[in-house]
Amino acid sequence: MGRTHEEVMASLPQERQDRIRARAAEMHAEIEGLKALRKLAQRSQEQIAQSLGIKQPSVLKIERQTDLYLSTLRRFVEAAGGKLELRVELPETGAFILTGIGELDTKDAA
Repeated sequence: MGRTHEEVMASLPQERQDRIRARAAEMHAEIEGLKALRKLAQRSQEQIAQSLGIKQPSVLKIERQTDLYLSTLRRFVEAAGGKLELRVELPETGAFILTGIGELDTKDAA
């Protein structure tokens, strides 16, 4: 009979266990695409569609797009229950969060 995941991990040196856990955390934090985001948020395409006021096929189309307006991305993330932040890294200045991106400013449009 094979060994369990826990048994295999326990047999490894602590340093290696730590590296494996750190990489697993990185991989968990890096999701690929809006479909994965929606599934992580445990939402169906229909639920996202209702939140956005669109039909389910439109959600499928958004999930398959490779190039989105930031406002569309922000609305999708919010429909999944999240908040969109844009992290920017510049040489010699470090990382920072760029705010106000993808927000529709109706007062300036008037």
